[in-house]
Amino acid sequence: MIVAGDFRNGVTFELDGQIFQVVEFQHVKPGKGAAFVRTKLKNVVTGATVERTFNPSDKMPKAHIERKDMQYLYNDGDLYHFMDVETYEQMPLGQAAVGDALKFVKENMVVKILSHKGNVFGIEAPTFVELEVIETEPGFKGDTATGATKPATVETGAVIKVPLFVNQGDVIKIDTRTAEYMERV
Repeated sequence: MIVAGDFRNGVTFELDGQIFQVVEFQHVKPGKGAAFVRTKLKNVVTGATVERTFNPSDKMPKAHIERKDMQYLYNDGDLYHFMDVETYEQMPLGQAAVGDALKFVKENMVVKILSHKGNVFGIEAPTFVELEVIETEPGFKGDTATGATKPATVETGAVIKVPLFVNQGDVIKIDTRTAEYMERV
């Protein structure tokens, strides 16, 4: 059990049959009345966020999210196949569990499979990936001072904004959390 007064960012717990992760929290002690904990919670299965206040003595069962390293093998229509890097067992996952988490993941990359009590609900891509630009417009000399960007398609098919000096064939580093260009490699 976890007490609401012990909430920290990243703590996961069960509430009303759902699993939530604390995104933000604030302990409030008003001049009058009892103290309370104001939180912003993310439903780890659906991704929805809600704001809720708790009494500091409220108790909830702690939810343990298992993160397991697995290698992304291939996609055959609706199923995405992953392999456990320790036991070499393969696991197919449907589109509902995968979502758009693989838009920056190439075959043979290692990702984290997220599950709760054996039920897979999501995938975490590596924080930074290096991908080749397969299509973009050529940049024009002298346009770099404006900080302008242009769309570029990377080898996984995802489209991101890149600076004008990035050309087709360049390998770039991407932050998968924000889908932003970091640097040329």
